[in-house]
Amino acid sequence: MGQPALFLLYRLISWPLAGIFLFSGTTKLLDPERFSIIIAAYGLIPDVTILPVALLLSLLEVLAGLGLLLHLRWALETVTALIVLFMLILGYGLFMGLDVDCGCFGPGDPEGEAFHSLRPALYRDTVLLCACAVLFWGRRKIARPSLSLGQWFEQWIPRRTQR
Repeated sequence: MGQPALFLLYRLISWPLAGIFLFSGTTKLLDPERFSIIIAAYGLIPDVTILPVALLLSLLEVLAGLGLLLHLRWALETVTALIVLFMLILGYGLFMGLDVDCGCFGPGDPEGEAFHSLRPALYRDTVLLCACAVLFWGRRKIARPSLSLGQWFEQWIPRRTQR
């Protein structure tokens, strides 16, 4: 596969994945109290930390999605780590027999309300994790490496030259 085709494939996978994380994080940030209730249903963290964790996770999802969209170096690793974390939590919920909304797309998630099962969310996250694996592979093959945040700004914002 040539470089232009590989870069196009990379974008065709990374942009929707970024969109998923931007949408998911934004919906959770809009109603963190309801997202906190979903987190509390898993019973994994102390009550006093639930709201801060809900806010942090939501913000991290938005930043990771934005970083993936902008092709920043840390974004793919962050998205992958979040997916693995979510899969571990979903696996825990399945193991414990919990019948709760996965919380994947925030409060009022139609999938969560329709199925009340964690299994479809785990399947979806498996597909997303496979997409991340393809992106890691593609990133190694693409001649243009990911950028640090400073490099991204330098690319788009010209430096002032001293006279």
